[in-house]
Amino acid sequence: MELTPRFFQPSADSFFLFGPRGTGKTSWSQSLFPNALRFDLLDPATLRELAAQPERLRQRIDAHPEARHILLDEVQKLPELLEVVHLLLEQKRGLQFILTGSSARKLRRAGVNLLGGRAAQKSLHPYMAAELGDRFQLETALQLGLLPVVLGAQNPGEILRAYNGLYLREEVQAESLVRNVGSFARFLEAMSFSHGSVLNLANVARDCQVNRKTAEGYLEILEDLLLGFRLPVFSRRAQRALAAHPKFFFFDTGVFRANRPAGPLDAPAEIDGAALEGLVAQHLRAWCDYTGESQQLFYWQTRSQNEVDFVVYGSRGLHALEVKNTSRIRPADLRGLRAFGEDYPEATRWLLYRGRERLVCEGVLCVPVAEFLAELRPGSFPRSVSPAQAPH
Repeated sequence: MELTPRFFQPSADSFFLFGPRGTGKTSWSQSLFPNALRFDLLDPATLRELAAQPERLRQRIDAHPEARHILLDEVQKLPELLEVVHLLLEQKRGLQFILTGSSARKLRRAGVNLLGGRAAQKSLHPYMAAELGDRFQLETALQLGLLPVVLGAQNPGEILRAYNGLYLREEVQAESLVRNVGSFARFLEAMSFSHGSVLNLANVARDCQVNRKTAEGYLEILEDLLLGFRLPVFSRRAQRALAAHPKFFFFDTGVFRANRPAGPLDAPAEIDGAALEGLVAQHLRAWCDYTGESQQLFYWQTRSQNEVDFVVYGSRGLHALEVKNTSRIRPADLRGLRAFGEDYPEATRWLLYRGRERLVCEGVLCVPVAEFLAELRPGSFPRSVSPAQAPH
């Protein structure tokens, strides 16, 4: 696949660019900064040289006075280099550092302060549908996800199956993040059953045969490696008793599929529904990060089991979205959005489904999910029905 322009916008100053392996951090940074002085810490020779003498970074930069952009790939491999970067930034030499990383864990555990606020923290996500344009195919995205490294491969299914092994070998095992790699592999599979669901760590711990404390540690590793995220409950101006636990998602639908067993006892409709909800989740998460302005993503669930899959809150408005893996809309599908509208009448409400028509039902705009994703671009939400205009 040819290089696809991304919605992500860099900072004018030095910045960290975090994102899981395969999201295209290196390709993006090399295309935007083609003349940057680059240090690839996945290259064993470069890693050995700088690990032995971190000050060699400054010496090599000094040897290229024409270089204004310095690219450090996978900086978490050698956090000690940030001390040198910090010193160079203090000297105000007009250098811009682009510091990519697929894990924040080693940086944080080493006590690194991420340059004391001198470098912004940015995130790169899998493709959004609108970035792919006409090349976006909903069914393909639901099966393979939207990782550039997967979609650009000649055999995407094989690359996706190898993806977990890459992380287990190069991140978890090589960095000795866990004592028992087999237990962590079972944990990944157990977490696939929680994808798109309210998280119950006690059940997950039991399924992968570890204690709850170990499961909590594994979950932190999963999040630090940027492979998954928790979605908190939206509780602003709450009028009802709400659920207490977050939901969990893998960062990419294809990675979820790679971890989720699919056999005679696994209902395809259940897996497909979780995949569809996860695909919407990763788009909304990318939209929040790329839009900025403190956009935040939540879900909403009351103790009486009224639920809305996603709530987007920030300066761009309040949006409630329900995702249904169905081509027909039933009155029961609108129950959670109806309750949310009673508590938050200023919210725009969406039902994303597998049908073909745009409809307005009880003040809720029902939109084909592929159409919604194709229209979702950073900085603006797709056209909706305003709360004041919506018929009730």
